Amino acid sequence: MANSHSILLFSIFLFFSVTLSSSTHPKNITVQLIHRDSPHSPLYNPLTSVTDRLNAAFLRSISRSKRFNIKSQTDLQSGLIGAGGEFFMSITIGTPPMKVLAIADTGSDLTWVQCKPCEQCYKENGPIFDKKKSSSYKNEPCDSRNCQALSTHERGCDESKNVCKYRYSYGDQSFTKGDVATETISIGAASGSSVSFPDTVFGCGYNNGGTFDETGSGIIGLGGGQLSLISQLGSSISNKFSYCLSHKSSTTNGTSVINLGTNSIPSGLSRDSGVVSTPLVDKEPRTYYHLTLKAISVGKTKIPYTGKSYSPNDDDEMFSERKGNIIIDSGTTLTLLDSGFFDRFGAAVEESVTGAKRVSDPQGLLSHCFRSGNAEIGLPEITVHFAGADVRLSPINAFVKVSEDMVCMSMIPTTEVAIYGNFAQMDFLVGYDLEARTVSFQPMDCSANF
Repeated sequence: MANSHSILLFSIFLFFSVTLSSSTHPKNITVQLIHRDSPHSPLYNPLTSVTDRLNAAFLRSISRSKRFNIKSQTDLQSGLIGAGGEFFMSITIGTPPMKVLAIADTGSDLTWVQCKPCEQCYKENGPIFDKKKSSSYKNEPCDSRNCQALSTHERGCDESKNVCKYRYSYGDQSFTKGDVATETISIGAASGSSVSFPDTVFGCGYNNGGTFDETGSGIIGLGGGQLSLISQLGSSISNKFSYCLSHKSSTTNGTSVINLGTNSIPSGLSRDSGVVSTPLVDKEPRTYYHLTLKAISVGKTKIPYTGKSYSPNDDDEMFSERKGNIIIDSGTTLTLLDSGFFDRFGAAVEESVTGAKRVSDPQGLLSHCFRSGNAEIGLPEITVHFAGADVRLSPINAFVKVSEDMVCMSMIPTTEVAIYGNFAQMDFLVGYDLEARTVSFQPMDCSANF
């Protein structure tokens, strides 16, 4: 079982090391990740304990999950949790380029940053983007395709200036409002190669508030909708991206990465590659990446998954229960599973654990914990059965060591939408092929391959 430090993967800062296949399209970009709690991180706090960091991440998972509750979203607003992002991303914006640090979110679309002149801006450590100083800034007109891509609840229009407006309200009372515009956005290291993408749609936010972290300038949308950065890069990255999240300690040189481009997708050409692939299920809103969870095995006991997808667009209830019933999200730490299924799943895990007895989580956040005393805890092998893809988890994917003699499942029950979180994805190369509409998984030591 890995030690406590080895399963920390919460907030991560993205510092860019860019590798290009050539100077022409399509491009392949590799983005290195630095752990939030690493001494190299701007948020590093040496006084924070491992337990405190774990519990903070678990609380963010629970809070973040509420914004995926499609069943209760009558207006399909973004529902993003303001300060709940698990990753930060460094990009440059404008001409001349200005560096900004923002939450990178696979569960949102429109990228936005704070902009001058502010009507109301939250405190930000770095400089705020000034559109007047950029020669490449252009407002989007109200009748543009990009403006119309926002939902009716998210867009407005300043008719006197023919400027498209956006507005987002978040589940924690945070908000952002501003102009929809296009700019040159560049991805790259402060020193070294960078890749520029002109005319990228983003939100220039001049009225922002709530619980946003002062370290970040806004949000970078990596979801599946039309206005996300991933969708806009489109053919220039061959509609493909992947990430490989390392479980290695935040105090080591183990790195995690995000890859953009053709080379990012796991190759199944080798018989021993271990690559498995499952279809992406198209649902509204297209922001979220839906998969179909068929069952989970505990050892040799296979338990059919019975959770619903909560999609408002499925007329056939039985069909709804099967297809697209879980969202894969790199920004949620825990995995959340339908509570009805979880009762049977948790019971099977409890029966399979050896050398330890069931105890309660002192923090009251995790549902199944086991304390061993001085004995070694025997943990069962857990296999997640997606449609067409059996993903065999290691103990670090399914369990978290919260103290020297206690482990807990990193999966919890929910009565809302199910989420496949980032603990379950650690040490897999997780590839998104948005043309083939698939997500693939390849076991990999993410700290050693990049």
